[in-house]
Amino acid sequence: MRRLAKRISTTSVKSFGMYEKAARLADAGLDLIHLEVGRPYADTPAHIKQATIAALTAGKVHYSDPRGTPELRQTLAEKLRLRNEMNVGPQDVLVTNGLTHASFAVFMALLDHGDEVILLEPHYPQHVGKIELAGAVPVFARLDVENNFAIDPAAVEAMVTPRTRVIVLVNPANPTGRVYSRAELQALADIATRHDLIVVSDEVYEDITYDGVRHISIAALDGMAERTVSMFAFTKSYAMDGWRIGYLAAPQWLMPALLKVTLNDVTHVNTFIQDGARAAVLGPESVLQELVADDLRKRDFVVKSLNQMPGVSCAFPEGTIYAFPDIRQTGIPSQELADMILEKARVVVEAGSFYGAAAEGRLRICFGSESMARLEQGMKRLQTFFNGL
Repeated sequence: MRRLAKRISTTSVKSFGMYEKAARLADAGLDLIHLEVGRPYADTPAHIKQATIAALTAGKVHYSDPRGTPELRQTLAEKLRLRNEMNVGPQDVLVTNGLTHASFAVFMALLDHGDEVILLEPHYPQHVGKIELAGAVPVFARLDVENNFAIDPAAVEAMVTPRTRVIVLVNPANPTGRVYSRAELQALADIATRHDLIVVSDEVYEDITYDGVRHISIAALDGMAERTVSMFAFTKSYAMDGWRIGYLAAPQWLMPALLKVTLNDVTHVNTFIQDGARAAVLGPESVLQELVADDLRKRDFVVKSLNQMPGVSCAFPEGTIYAFPDIRQTGIPSQELADMILEKARVVVEAGSFYGAAAEGRLRICFGSESMARLEQGMKRLQTFFNGL
């Protein structure tokens, strides 16, 4: 009998949103400006490519340590101690095929059928499918738009039940652009401690913050190291989205279970690109600073442009590569408006509703995914569109 596993038929697929609609129009030859997908526009810095090429030509083409090469894990542990203030060693680090793979391994290792996982809403949809694949149930703690989507301890704790196992944190937050304060993180840590929960922390945008706002890893707070899995990637910081390399830091009680998952699905990450990842961390800080400075210029331009459009208001995000404009004054639901913008303006943006009910009345606009020239063209198209509403 032909049938699919229940884990497949009951799992959400919400990874790409407007990208799939736009792909059909692009296939028809239409000129679309893509502001929906969270990918960097910049090329991977040259020194990272060169280190990878050198590893390849040196014959680093065979199986390597399933946890990641010792040299890379040592470098990452030092980075986590110095920059994230986390008390970890190489034995606490696992190299993964991007942060997406890290989260898959974590949820598969932690969750049983019927377990509940709390996500802050607006939420990052790609975590939801992995939770469901593991047989668990996503539960959403709705954050208040009027309070700038700050972490609301009461809203989070109200979602805790005897089945709750994990709280998922995305910091800096996609899609809101918030960078959570130490007080917000401490409130979340207190809930996790009171109810003996694990925090799974997605920190892929850790380096992309603005205006002096500082990212803090929740695992660095007192008592959180043993109940936090911190996940990182080279994707956004170093324009390495196509490389598919990331890493996590986890307490030692969890590491054997994580390895049981990763050994069974990928064995280990591509050997020679790990030299490139190491070069990214050890390379000159000026490279990362220039990439973030370019994001800042684009952020300022896009937000200022959006605030000149009728029916649109937009705060400056504290981090990430997304603007999250409020379009409630238009009176048009966000998905309907995103579809209209695609059809009439040929600009691809994501509907707020893609990120949950708490994000209705918003659009997510990625200012990091196009050149400045294309962003300028995109903002002109949006200005014309909103003028015509």
